Amino acid sequence: MDTRRLLRIFATGLGTAGLLVSGCSTGGSAPSASATGSAVAEELEPYYGQTLRWRDCGVEGFQCTTMKAPLDYGKPDGGDARLAVSRKKATGPGKRIGSLLVNPGGPGGSAVDYLQGYAAIGYPAPVRARYDMVAIDPRGVARSEPVECLTGKEMDTYTQVDQTPDDRAEVEALNTSFEKFAKGCEKRSGKILPHVSTIETARDMDILRSLLGDEKLHYVGASYGTFLGATYADLFPARVGRLVLDGAMDPSLPAIDINRDQTAGFEAAFQSFAADCVKQKDCPLGTTSTADAATALKKLFDDLDSAPVPTGETRKLTESLATTGVIAAMYDEAAWPQLREAVAGARRGDGSGLLSLADSYYERQPNGEYANLMFANAAVNCLDLPPAFSGPAAVEKALPEFEEASPVFGRGFAWAALNCDSWPVEPTGTPNRTEAEGAAPIVVVGTTRDPATPYKWAESLADQLSSGSLLTYEGDGHTAYGRGSDCIDTAINTYLLDGTPPKDGKKCS
Repeated sequence: MDTRRLLRIFATGLGTAGLLVSGCSTGGSAPSASATGSAVAEELEPYYGQTLRWRDCGVEGFQCTTMKAPLDYGKPDGGDARLAVSRKKATGPGKRIGSLLVNPGGPGGSAVDYLQGYAAIGYPAPVRARYDMVAIDPRGVARSEPVECLTGKEMDTYTQVDQTPDDRAEVEALNTSFEKFAKGCEKRSGKILPHVSTIETARDMDILRSLLGDEKLHYVGASYGTFLGATYADLFPARVGRLVLDGAMDPSLPAIDINRDQTAGFEAAFQSFAADCVKQKDCPLGTTSTADAATALKKLFDDLDSAPVPTGETRKLTESLATTGVIAAMYDEAAWPQLREAVAGARRGDGSGLLSLADSYYERQPNGEYANLMFANAAVNCLDLPPAFSGPAAVEKALPEFEEASPVFGRGFAWAALNCDSWPVEPTGTPNRTEAEGAAPIVVVGTTRDPATPYKWAESLADQLSSGSLLTYEGDGHTAYGRGSDCIDTAINTYLLDGTPPKDGKKCS
């Protein structure tokens, strides 16, 4: 599949993007603290008053810089976090509106990669004409004090651990793998690990907003990026400009509900895939019914659990890798033909297709190394909320409801949610209704058969936000903007360009 499409589908930086390199300084003076629209705490004034020194990124049309933020907002004099920023200036014609920050989600997705690989060249031309397109890699991610946990070989082993344990020994092996992952993060990234929360990243965004000279934050966030955007709005409602929250999360949910809802979301996405698959002559899961397709896929997973198949390299396709490969293809219906081919290959004893999908999801590079996506993902999630489960016994108790949510994926999703139980840093966040009282209109976008961020989350967030307006895409896939619906794109473009939100409850297909 095309790299730009993968960037949008997986909401992560897949493929090669420009690295930050040395160059000429072109920055001017930063605005005063008063540009934020309200007073800034005295201890934060040096950060709001710093100068951004822009330089060539090595990618045509883009500039890059590094911004400083307090490592610990509770102790602003305790050292800095250095955060990577990139921009592509407004192209015209038309009057420049300001800066448009983008975040692709994750947590752990590189916003800079997303900007350079898709948003700043793939967003509608009228939007790019009137906004400087800007991204900041969140703390702990990619170029911004990245969290590191395991070597490439260690990560290979981690991704192959059986996540549907059948006996005590396999439960212990899975739990041990989570513990080793957590200890690796603590060993390699102990300094940044307590300071990668969504609240801290939202506060970083406000510093950047001010340094860019904008009185209001204009922002498009996808997936986890909606949680980040909603958090910003709750912290700084008076500074909200035009916010699009696409593929919305629900900040009021505890971790166990999030995991269970996502389980049901991926089941719904699989049902859509299966309904399409059984109509195709090349469907490797049969051509009769979606129930038979689910049975066939479960049998494939069971067979791989007993006997992994070759892939053409040293790694074999295990049940866990195959499951990840299938999940990766659920994010966008454009991947369904590739998934059919990959599943057919695995049934013939060739696991290379599903392994390739799993590797793209994990951001495994051709040299065997991994981007820090999964490291940052765990670090942020485990800090933002108390763990879904406290020990294997709690998982086993919850298995029936997860398997009810998804007969295909439920067992694996339940056990995967045990990872934060081993985390070395205590969580600092809690579930929280997000109202952002006093904020300007905020557009919340939900897709009815979104696997990763179920539609009911968008309904809930739009209801919580005092100025939320719900825009619905009736279809498949993860997120909606820029995915082929003229109705969705027109509504969002109109909002970004003239500030008029779509009517609350508007539906598109």
